[in-house]
Amino acid sequence: MTYATDDLYDEVAYIAYHFHWDMDTILDLEHPDRRRYVTQIARLNRLATSGGR
Repeated sequence: MTYATDDLYDEVAYIAYHFHWDMDTILDLEHPDRRRYVTQIARLNRLATSGGR
């Protein structure tokens, strides 16, 4: 099974936007690690927009 190209681009763009990492660094991550960063960024964004609650 291959990972959908659009999903990969979404993950790379999301991490790059928030962490300012270059594409090669992000693509060097294993898929589960990339997903974990995406999840953590989303969690931090939710906390920031909800006032930390």
